[in-house]
Amino acid sequence: MPHYFDENPSTEHRPAEWQIRFRGQDFRFLTDSGVFSRRRLDFGSELLIETVIRDQGKLAGRLLDLGCGYGPIGIVLKRLFPALEVVLADVNTRALDLARQNVRLNQTLYLEICQSDGLQSVAGDFNFILLNPPIRAGKAVVYRLFAEAAERLRPGGRLYVVIQKKQGAQSALRQLQALCGSAAVIERQAGYWILQAG
Repeated sequence: MPHYFDENPSTEHRPAEWQIRFRGQDFRFLTDSGVFSRRRLDFGSELLIETVIRDQGKLAGRLLDLGCGYGPIGIVLKRLFPALEVVLADVNTRALDLARQNVRLNQTLYLEICQSDGLQSVAGDFNFILLNPPIRAGKAVVYRLFAEAAERLRPGGRLYVVIQKKQGAQSALRQLQALCGSAAVIERQAGYWILQAG
């Protein structure tokens, strides 16, 4: 069965488009079958964006949108904080093709887009890594992404993860505490937790 975390989705193309407003700015996103949350921005990703902005105030430095899909998290944050160096990384080639289109559509140039299984093909370290993990890929994959991300944080850097309580948020928190030394729940809404580690 095809999944959004497959490298080359085999599902028939079903293009779609949706719009959203963030902090007074309008965004449009092109999507397709074979990618995560094709009909709208999922609640977890929206909560992640809002929580990171609230937690940091102003974002500067280098940010990785890990498992970026068609790019909404990284694109929104780059538009809102143009000085950010943003890298979009995903294993899914269809999602990355859409991300390239969405970068142009939303006039958010100067983002780096990288096909990568986790951080294997991503260069450098980061001040911020944001992850809405592919829960359906299984705990081993999710925890590998945690470990790879923890190794790439700059001193004082932060890893932010959104995960539903019913999908293992409590055990994810313990895993991040073990990897990073410190981790905490900084937001809870509608069964979703935002975890901050680093």
